[in-house]
Amino acid sequence: MSQQLAVGIDIGGTNTVFGIVDRRGNILCEGSMSTKAHEEVTLYLAELHQHLSKLIDQVGGSANIKGIGVGAPNGNYYTGNIEYAPNLRWKGVIPLANMLQDLFGLPTLLTNDANAAAIGEMTYGAARGMKDFIMITLGTGVGSGIVANGQLIYGHDGFAGELGHIIVIPDGRLHPGTGMRGSLESYASATGVTNTAMEFLTNRPDDASVLRKYKQEEISSKVIYEAAIQGDKLALEIYEYTGKVLGEALANFVMFSSPEAIILFGGLTKAGDLIMRPVRQHMEKNLLPIFQNKVKLIFSELKENDAAILGASALAWEMKD
Repeated sequence: MSQQLAVGIDIGGTNTVFGIVDRRGNILCEGSMSTKAHEEVTLYLAELHQHLSKLIDQVGGSANIKGIGVGAPNGNYYTGNIEYAPNLRWKGVIPLANMLQDLFGLPTLLTNDANAAAIGEMTYGAARGMKDFIMITLGTGVGSGIVANGQLIYGHDGFAGELGHIIVIPDGRLHPGTGMRGSLESYASATGVTNTAMEFLTNRPDDASVLRKYKQEEISSKVIYEAAIQGDKLALEIYEYTGKVLGEALANFVMFSSPEAIILFGGLTKAGDLIMRPVRQHMEKNLLPIFQNKVKLIFSELKENDAAILGASALAWEMKD
């Protein structure tokens, strides 16, 4: 079994999940802990070491592990640092890959969470065998990973591929996290869908909708989805609008890197055709003829619960022996 296993760690703003994975993408054992519990990164890593060491022992020790892969917000592949992550308690530049390497004595690679998702999709999921694709994660935010000629695009500084922060509506909706106006994340994330609902309900007081039965703080993307599948006209229009904004943005991405596929992942994809139909329609409508009807628009094949660990673990297979 020598070095046929990899550790995957995904550091989220709230929780950290970790597991040990074989080359086929089977998670042999896994665990989780709070990311927010420790103000000091050293205390956080001490707890992580305690949990993960037990799992490593379960699979026969570190001699069987090729390496550790980490997905983290603002994770820089080149430096192994987490740099100024707004939703983590540890501020500034954290040399996380080096710290983990010292703790476990195993080679460690780190990248941002959406890039890890793209690598996971290429290794275990819908992008197996693809050399050109774009991964878009549609959750609380909008993340992305761009693969061209079989290589993930990191750019000169390690931060390429932040498609969620491109401006789609000049002087549009304020993004509280970045202070920018009109970014894709402001419209095409679960948060964006909820904000669109608020705007529609406020700006169109005469339109009947079951959403009016809810208090403002009760309206969520889940509530909007349930209203839409019941045929609520306003909820359906929210998806039409979201799909239009996302489809237009995807058209720009296609003309930038001419991918074989765009793979969508995350909570918003649960809306299925409600979101996919307008996305596909507006993407194709805004493409030059040479790009039309060439790009597959597909959902991730990774299970949502496993994707974070699988994506991070896939980094380890890139390590040279």
